[in-house]
Amino acid sequence: MSRLSLVVPCVLLAALVRADDPPPVQLTAQEDHKRLMGLLNIKQLHPGPSGNKAAPNAANTDESKANPFPKLPDPLTAKDGKPVATADQWAKRRAEIAEDFDREVYGRVPKDTPKVKWEVTANDKTKVGEEPVVTKRLVGHVDNSTYPAVTVDIQLTLTTPAEAKGPVPVILEFGFNFAPRPGAPAVARPGPTWQQQVLAKGWGYAILTPTSVQPDNGAGLTKGIIGLMNKGQPRKVDDWGALRAWAWGASRALDYFETDKAVDAKQVGIEGLSRYGKAAIVTMAYDERFAIGFIGSSGAGGAKLHRRNYGEMVENVAGPGEYHWMAGNYLKYAGPKTAEDLPVDAHELVAMCAPRPVFISVGSLNVEGGWVDAKGMFLAGVAAAPVYELLGKKGLGTAEFPPEKTALIGGEVAFRQHEGGHTTGPNWPTFLEFAGRYIKAP
Repeated sequence: MSRLSLVVPCVLLAALVRADDPPPVQLTAQEDHKRLMGLLNIKQLHPGPSGNKAAPNAANTDESKANPFPKLPDPLTAKDGKPVATADQWAKRRAEIAEDFDREVYGRVPKDTPKVKWEVTANDKTKVGEEPVVTKRLVGHVDNSTYPAVTVDIQLTLTTPAEAKGPVPVILEFGFNFAPRPGAPAVARPGPTWQQQVLAKGWGYAILTPTSVQPDNGAGLTKGIIGLMNKGQPRKVDDWGALRAWAWGASRALDYFETDKAVDAKQVGIEGLSRYGKAAIVTMAYDERFAIGFIGSSGAGGAKLHRRNYGEMVENVAGPGEYHWMAGNYLKYAGPKTAEDLPVDAHELVAMCAPRPVFISVGSLNVEGGWVDAKGMFLAGVAAAPVYELLGKKGLGTAEFPPEKTALIGGEVAFRQHEGGHTTGPNWPTFLEFAGRYIKAP
């Protein structure tokens, strides 16, 4: 028998297997949410509070009622009860913490994710303000040969100074492409844009569209990279949610930066706001190649302590509108369990970033409101300090919540509450001052 006669049947068999793949399952977010509750034997979740201050179930903003579960898990106590006292011991403890986050909070990324082939679709010389720049538009084609019914093309733009003398640092932003909350005040942005401020330091910037990696809704969980890996089938209870998927997309962008001679890939930061602030801290925690994080108003599921009864709660994130960000197992902590039962909390997510610098940003209580819980994010930074100190770095330097517009940037964990609303805008100058200690242009 010829070699060709052996190859052809194998090709035909592969085609038959592909043809036999079922199409992606179509479920609404409510249907999929109910399915997960069934898998977890949960009959009813605790209702989440409302962001409407006039509602009977308005979210708590009274600090005296904010800490029903004040005891936080200790990041420097291992599962076996032994103290963590060295960097080597922390590496093992960090893996334990990551496992808890994987299983119960953000979900597991599959071991063998597909390769991404990057295509430069445009390469333009232009200007941002008065700065000559080169802007590349890229599409990351995710290999979908295992399940052609789902296509994932990652959308990325990269802008670098045209007159740079060598590879430049880059700040990668998760593109903010969703509508603001109803009733949110308009955001005024006087002065140079954040892009102009970054370029003024001799750095570049990039923007990743998260929804090109994974849709931002429960109905989309059988599409995007999650749907591709599951061959269009619904998730298991510990499968990854959208936050880990978006973080995976950011890591693939960093893979590309490592091949681009215009980028210093060892000096790439990650930035995001709101749900993309959640994705930014998850990215920073899991991918140790990122040099610095700018975490904007990330709230519950981000840098805010889960154990705080203030603003957005576990019950909100576990509801049908947001559950897709998280692992299915996360629903348990909105009923019958509570946030106190979580094996980890947000301070350990910040600690996973150590020893790299992290800037926690939030808006004014009077303008942005209390939904994202500024103090809850500050306290997560405070509680991460022992890990930074173990690794020879500095934390926030205080456990006292600072007045608005006070910059705490003396250590590797930084915090500032600006005077504006739901934006990182007013904190860009402070972040760039902070980041300038660690990131240098050529």
